Amino acid sequence: MSDDRTRIKKIEVMVAETVRETHDTATLIFFTGNDQLIYKPGHFVTIDPHQFPALERWIAFLEDSKGRKEPPRAYSLYSAPHEKHLAITVKEERYQSGRTKYPPLLSPILVHRLQRGTRIELTGFTGPYTLPDDIESRTDHLVHICAGSGMVPNLSIIKHALHHGKKLRHTLLYGNKTWDDTIYRSEIEQLERDHPDQIKVVHALTREPSPSAHPGTVVNGRVNEELIRAHVDGLDEAEFYVCGPAITRHERTAAAEQNEEPAPRFMETVLGGLDAIGIGSDRIHRESYG
Repeated sequence: MSDDRTRIKKIEVMVAETVRETHDTATLIFFTGNDQLIYKPGHFVTIDPHQFPALERWIAFLEDSKGRKEPPRAYSLYSAPHEKHLAITVKEERYQSGRTKYPPLLSPILVHRLQRGTRIELTGFTGPYTLPDDIESRTDHLVHICAGSGMVPNLSIIKHALHHGKKLRHTLLYGNKTWDDTIYRSEIEQLERDHPDQIKVVHALTREPSPSAHPGTVVNGRVNEELIRAHVDGLDEAEFYVCGPAITRHERTAAAEQNEEPAPRFMETVLGGLDAIGIGSDRIHRESYG
């Protein structure tokens, strides 16, 4: 049995605090009692929607429509193992015609309606998107390429590496629509100030009218091959952590019905760029959602 499997267990937690990150994103900080929590930065927990009475009718409707039971939803840990509290960050999913087949179920209630003191059950900890114990023998440079809430597990990894004094440089290429959509903006700025020799951050914004008005390196456009080549040094020695939205199953089905290829999203664009640069898959860690 693998280490990940031995850590999987149900955990009852209480919402200690909800921190609003952006208009559609919140960090939920949990009080876990005296439980000893053993996990790796980059791990995720799952939450079963059936435990929320307010969702009972929605769940019944969706299960009838889909012909199957609603599964738990996975949320990456924002917290790092050395920190006192367990925490996740949740971005509200929105229904998008042609991209999502059903209205999102759980994320809206977690972001907007979960009150302090609420008790919920989590299942954790698991996921392959973690920092290997031997990472320093493999590289001294991690390149984090993220979009939106794809930043969540990467920030956990960065905090862990810095706390434990690992001799790693971190280059972060972070894609969002606007400056106000950028999750953890103040925390990222503080990490840059505290660790100027270890962290380099580039914000890539697709709908920001005045990128030069903001501090740091802020550019217009998407994270793609050109941006990676322009802002990442030592490409041949680095390892890459890529996390963000990918083509959805519904998008693939809809495109196939039209005898078309689905349009690439963040994950497909970034992986295509890394492949064009010549980065081998053995140096790429990926986690997608969509």
